Amino acid sequence: MAKSPLILLFSTLLLLSSPLPSLSSDPDPLQDFCIADLQSPISITGFPCKPASNVTSNDFFFDGLAKEGDTNSPFGSSVLQGNVLAFPALNTLGLSMNRVDIAPGGLNPPHSHPRATETGVVIQGKLLVGLISTSNVFYAKNLTAGEMFVIPRGLVHFQMNIGEEKALIFTAFNSHLPGAVIVSLNLFGSRPSVPTDVLTKAFQVEQSVVDQIKSKFG
Repeated sequence: MAKSPLILLFSTLLLLSSPLPSLSSDPDPLQDFCIADLQSPISITGFPCKPASNVTSNDFFFDGLAKEGDTNSPFGSSVLQGNVLAFPALNTLGLSMNRVDIAPGGLNPPHSHPRATETGVVIQGKLLVGLISTSNVFYAKNLTAGEMFVIPRGLVHFQMNIGEEKALIFTAFNSHLPGAVIVSLNLFGSRPSVPTDVLTKAFQVEQSVVDQIKSKFG
């Protein structure tokens, strides 16, 4: 028996209102490549493409992760990014990579990537890799060369060198621009700064403590 127009209309509306499957990475490209025009004032989930007639072989290669990063920093670590801003050929391809160098005792501080899941492999050294779920469960493991880890999108995580030599990690993301929110810098080094009374309440400490921490990130 044929369905009535009212039932068909209801079924259509129900289908349209149902959640559609979400993409787990950047949208798929609709062309072979799209070398980013980083000078364009327009950027909507990616950059406009450089004209194909101006593309050369060099556009498809990047040596920015070849050199060791400078770990002479407050955290004792260095992150060299291979995202679309550094390597325009990644534009619209939904992937990028970082090189992370960490001195003995150094830390890639707690941070999150709002637009990507991260996976990484330890190339050298011994590292404590940890992450925290949205249920406040802490997961961690000591890793050595050849071992791999994964950090689901948006979760706070870190890597700490617990060995006696420099550590090296290469990480990969399912976004051409994953973003990074460094927790301590985000809260205590923002411009303009987060109001002190917000931070004293959030961390349940005196203003002098907040002022001291802010002075480290100013």
